[in-house]
Amino acid sequence: MSEREEPRGDGGTAEPSVTGGGGLAGTVERYVGAVTDPRRFVAFGGVGGVGLVVDNAALFALVETTGVGATLLKPLSAAAAIAVMFALNERYTFEPRDRSVGAVLRRYLKSNLVRAGGVLVALGVLFVLHDLFGLWYLAANVTGILVAFFINYAAESLFTWQVQDA
Repeated sequence: MSEREEPRGDGGTAEPSVTGGGGLAGTVERYVGAVTDPRRFVAFGGVGGVGLVVDNAALFALVETTGVGATLLKPLSAAAAIAVMFALNERYTFEPRDRSVGAVLRRYLKSNLVRAGGVLVALGVLFVLHDLFGLWYLAANVTGILVAFFINYAAESLFTWQVQDA
């Protein structure tokens, strides 16, 4: 067993602890710990709530002003929400140490790539619930966002902000 510092939810490190540290077990432990931090999960959920409002407001405005179908406009409303959520997550949820312009741009690009998977999930749910089953497009959109939330949280935590390495 090796001694290593354990990440804290506030971005710092706790006292060193003796854990299985190395190998697959240590890696899994770091990843699980990173995505089960309750403070970060609640903060991410709050930011997601803001994103849900931005996404639905943008989708409503686009659909109602253009008359184009919600499924076609969803990528645009998602892009608006992703930009807002990235800024909030960058500032309040993950608080990365490196705030240089290059580091922020790299994280923004990673975030967009990671969230593309969530957008595809949300878009698929929107298509099935709205286009196939006739559910109101905003209700279908909210459902898709909620389904994608858990995928986005895990992927953003592990890949965009790499909290397991904190």
